[in-house]
Amino acid sequence: MVVSIGVVSVIVTLSAILTYFLAKILRVFHLISKFDGPPALPIVGNAHLFHQDAREFFKQQEEWMKKYESKGIMRLWLGPMPLLGVYKAQHMEVVMSSSRHIKKGYVYTFLHPWLGRGLLTSTGQKWFHRRKLLTPTFHFSILQNFMDVFNEQSFIMAKKMEKFADQSEPFNIFPQITYCVLDIICDTAMGKSINAQGEGDNEYVTAVISMTNLVQERMKKPWFWPDLLYDNIQSGKKHANNLRVLHDMTTKIIKQRLQEPPRALDGSEKDEVAGKRRRIAFLDLLLQMHREDPSFTLEDIREEVDTFMFEGHDTTAAAASWTILMIGRHPEVQTRLHEELDEVFGDSDRPITADDLQKLQYLNCVFKETLRLCPSVPMIGRDLEEDCVIDGKVVPKGTLVVLGIYALHRDPEQFPDPEKFDPDRFLLENSTKRHPYAYVPFSAGPRNCIGQKFAMMEDKVILANLMRKFSVEAIQTMEETNPLGELIMRPRDGIYVKLSRRK
Repeated sequence: MVVSIGVVSVIVTLSAILTYFLAKILRVFHLISKFDGPPALPIVGNAHLFHQDAREFFKQQEEWMKKYESKGIMRLWLGPMPLLGVYKAQHMEVVMSSSRHIKKGYVYTFLHPWLGRGLLTSTGQKWFHRRKLLTPTFHFSILQNFMDVFNEQSFIMAKKMEKFADQSEPFNIFPQITYCVLDIICDTAMGKSINAQGEGDNEYVTAVISMTNLVQERMKKPWFWPDLLYDNIQSGKKHANNLRVLHDMTTKIIKQRLQEPPRALDGSEKDEVAGKRRRIAFLDLLLQMHREDPSFTLEDIREEVDTFMFEGHDTTAAAASWTILMIGRHPEVQTRLHEELDEVFGDSDRPITADDLQKLQYLNCVFKETLRLCPSVPMIGRDLEEDCVIDGKVVPKGTLVVLGIYALHRDPEQFPDPEKFDPDRFLLENSTKRHPYAYVPFSAGPRNCIGQKFAMMEDKVILANLMRKFSVEAIQTMEETNPLGELIMRPRDGIYVKLSRRK
């Protein structure tokens, strides 16, 4: 009798647990099914429809989003996981403006081995604390100290470009800009010169580029997700080797800097050997935080330096490269841009100042319009940790919401004739009435990009110093570059241009 009661108790308990989880699954299915999307199969969902080729997969996403454009919402199933793609300003605002929906999507966990739980990948109270701690390091007065680096490295790039000028054969400008940006980010993040523009086969530079590619490859291939499998295949072993190189470099520089006297953070300190002001890097600011608050550990510092390196090179290089493509495709835009540059600089080759950037309003419009058509981050994933309401319907907890920035920026209600490249869209009189969440190349709300001012200053200095010396002709359309909408939007086949010296 005792055994029977025990058996009954186990059965009742298991039945209650099963009923609870079944009810939970049915609720999610019932709520998500209210949104339109492609037909799904049991167990696999829509995964069988996905193209494995990166370019075809991106085109497939574009086709789906156009199909459901009127609502700006599309439902998919990734196996048993519900996914909701949103790409209308009013729907983006629901998620982006919330301080509750800040957890990044599952695929961001593949950045953890490299970046740890830093500002990009953390969530909850750790993220709020880290964001508050790091925000002062991106104050405008601090960013102005980096103008010397922006100018110095972009001058080097422009000088190297002279060998391509006035030749009949086009060349791929994308890697040239990438090396320039890597030199900038290493100098500003770590205070370390790596001379990527002089020696592209630098071990650290190679590891940064390779690691970025490997992470994006793994995100697209669910069979690479289990660590036990990934660690034992060729890609996983290459990943481990890159990780060693990246962490060894960052750790070494942090230890070296700790042994030096703290640097004056106002930039007033002189380098006795070089005879000029000693540069301040983000690392110096982070070490000062560590000295003031030991709970911000050296491991935390390494996470943030590595995060700066990841977020600060690929996105920025892509944005500058796409802008060159757009300028080279639109001669009338290039003419207006050259006129503005000549008005500000004449025939001077002096460095650009922060005040100059304020005067380059048309360059600002050109850059913003490029980021509309070619956002560096084409989509963002958020895992809902509680229900929310979008378009009058409940989106259940556990749903992966994909914020489709690429599609959002092509909403004809917000941007008439959306595929047309028109920098005048961003003149003050043309943009003030636009929905505040219609244009979000750096995300928006509490989880917006902390480094957006840094990135915009850097890219505009690179572009201005290049266009002061050269005219550019792009020989491809955007479609012909085969853009890939992965973690970063970049051209699969490079960006080929011809340069000519300005007279």
